[in-house]
Amino acid sequence: MERLLPALAAVVSATAAVVWIRATVERQRVSRRLASEQIDPDLWRLANSDYQRDLQTSIFTVLAAIALVVVTFAGIGFWPAFIVSLLAVPSIVALARRRNLSEIARIAAGRAEVERRAREVLTQEELAPLQWAARLAPSDLPDLPGFEIGQAYQAGSGAMAGDFYDVFKVDDSRVAAVIGDVTGHGIEPSITALQAKYLLRAFLLQFRDPGQALEQLNTQMSVLERGEEFISLCVLVFDIEAETLRYSSAGHPAAFVWHGREVRPLGATGPLLMLDATAPYHSRELAWEVDDVAVLYTDGLAEARNGDALFGEDGVASMIRRDPTASPDVLTKVLVEAARDFAAGPISDDVAVLVLRRV
Repeated sequence: MERLLPALAAVVSATAAVVWIRATVERQRVSRRLASEQIDPDLWRLANSDYQRDLQTSIFTVLAAIALVVVTFAGIGFWPAFIVSLLAVPSIVALARRRNLSEIARIAAGRAEVERRAREVLTQEELAPLQWAARLAPSDLPDLPGFEIGQAYQAGSGAMAGDFYDVFKVDDSRVAAVIGDVTGHGIEPSITALQAKYLLRAFLLQFRDPGQALEQLNTQMSVLERGEEFISLCVLVFDIEAETLRYSSAGHPAAFVWHGREVRPLGATGPLLMLDATAPYHSRELAWEVDDVAVLYTDGLAEARNGDALFGEDGVASMIRRDPTASPDVLTKVLVEAARDFAAGPISDDVAVLVLRRV
């Protein structure tokens, strides 16, 4: 009897050791995955704590099984064998809880998977505004012979906005530059901006006159009937062979051209788009010669505020006059920094700036 009791206890402890070792391995797998994926530091600490606890229990059950095997063959007498066999009690409890151990490990693994998927969703939500901004105001513009181009985009406090710009070849001798802004913030203005940007591309390829292209765009966009959503937009079409610049503006802040040692504003030639489906849009033409500069921007630049004072169109024109010979890249940065320095606090609206120089 003094050998049978510790022998049975040894079998129980060995069985419990197998159960705990399996649970420990599963815990370790979960803990390592949480650490590698960096999902949640607190969740990893909990999983690692469970792993360390299960590891200690596994070691105890293995040592208990070894000790009981030794006692079985030592022949130490009934009562000493009985007392040592009590080491199997925790192992018996562990076997009774073996289903719970597997369930807890499964829950921990499932929670880790939920956390991972949640983080992926949040990451996508964080990237979405950047991806939209990359489509609406790309950092890489085409390399066009005869032009130096600079651009700047500074996101405001809104999650998403409707500022956009575009530069592309219309044909062998003409290049179009566009800048616009859709009222409001969020996904809907961003979608409207994207639609307007690429529809205008199609109309500028179809019509030589930018005013006519704006009329067609206004007609198509007005069909959407999106309540209080409107678009301000300025389009410049440069003809290198004729050395002219033809422009049309739908209620957009005045663009500026440096020509003949003067800064000239390019005012609106029609109302905001989507305000009146039948509104007319006119075009105007001026000379476009070597070293001339065109500056387009959205209202976030001019509306940088210091108390009741605005940076305004005068502030934009003043910065251009300071050094019109600066490279387009430098001039865009100077304009954004000047507006930021003028403002009493962060600029809340998005700011887009586009500068083109004839070379």
